[in-house]
Amino acid sequence: MGRPRRSSWRKRLHQGLRQGLSLLPRDMRFALFRRLVDCDPAPDPRLSLKIAETQEELEACFKILHDAYVAAGFMQPHPSGLRVTLYHALPTTTTLCAKWDGKIVGTISMIRDGVFGFPLQSIFDLSEVRAREGHIAEISALAVHPDFRKTGGAILFPLMKFMHEYCRTYFDTRHLVIAVNPDRIEMYESLLFFERLQEQTVGNYDFANGAPAVGATLDLRRAPELLKREYSRRPARKNLYQYFFELALPHIQLPKRRYFTTNDPVMTPELLDHFFNQRTQCFEQLDDRRKALLWSIYQVAEYRRVLPMLADGAVPAGQLLRRHQRHSLRCPAELRMRDAHGSERRFVVTVVELSLGGFQVRSSLELPVGAEGQATVELGMQESSRLQVQVVRQVGSESGLYFGLRLSEPDAPWRRCVAALESHDTATELHSG
Repeated sequence: MGRPRRSSWRKRLHQGLRQGLSLLPRDMRFALFRRLVDCDPAPDPRLSLKIAETQEELEACFKILHDAYVAAGFMQPHPSGLRVTLYHALPTTTTLCAKWDGKIVGTISMIRDGVFGFPLQSIFDLSEVRAREGHIAEISALAVHPDFRKTGGAILFPLMKFMHEYCRTYFDTRHLVIAVNPDRIEMYESLLFFERLQEQTVGNYDFANGAPAVGATLDLRRAPELLKREYSRRPARKNLYQYFFELALPHIQLPKRRYFTTNDPVMTPELLDHFFNQRTQCFEQLDDRRKALLWSIYQVAEYRRVLPMLADGAVPAGQLLRRHQRHSLRCPAELRMRDAHGSERRFVVTVVELSLGGFQVRSSLELPVGAEGQATVELGMQESSRLQVQVVRQVGSESGLYFGLRLSEPDAPWRRCVAALESHDTATELHSG
């Protein structure tokens, strides 16, 4: 496999600097970390970055991750040669990959909040982060092929830029959280301005084979200001502010979305079966509670044939009774509501969740519960829906005003959107009709 060249003296210099950093005061260590930044604004054309979506791409990502975790002592070797976790099975998890000459050389995953929460919440308290406005994503499963670990960030920085951009503009995320080895935490603190969730290091993190871990968070809304203050006057190869927020990398292949979704699910029934039943026995090893939660996520018949049964061979209770599955989106919408006196008011809102029978919106103004009217929802760039609706409840939240609306009857665009979301087929182009 070809790789970028780097002079031997420069390698030795960087290795020596890193070994000596631990002896210096914290401020000096951070300053030196920032001087070691090498974010090439014009990466090698052999590099490409995309969402891992095929069996071959995902298998390569899971293999690199497995080998990196085993080498670091974060997991025991698995017979499959892969590191596959339950979180990779969720439609709310996205795995990115970096390719060099068409071969996978790096990977990172983003996990949105869901029925299983986050891996790190088993040892870290996220209540303060949850109390802030905006959605959270855990950044996990970062690994770079050994051939590219000492190349001055030729893979790591583009991969981090892709993750940063994807979370800000595609994943509807404001807060990132991470759990990393104590040896790595200062890189995230010094370069990217992550802040620790707590001062103490957790001595035994089950998700990483009992290795110690430090938890940290980053507010993506504050990140531009923090990075600009530190990096804006530095030369291009050391200017992380310009690199993350102003530079457009043609190497990054952003997803093509049919609707204004906040996820890019890639796990078809065949892929779930391959990775979680055949290559590993991840599903079989779940307890009944987690099996039932998995059934609550995948409610389409094609998926259910590959999901695990409970210990007694039964379908999880209640899964045959749920009427409509809910889906996460971020769609602009306009409501024209009539009050009890017949007067009409206009509200501009954002749809954050929908189902076949209704949807939830975030509004800067209070909507009158019980009011009826018409909603126009922009489901995607090429499709909108016009619906008769009624405000049925106000949902309490510290981060804003949320309201639940019920449809009198979904129209054809709404039905097409829900069908695509239920089948996890949201990346294809719209078809006429």
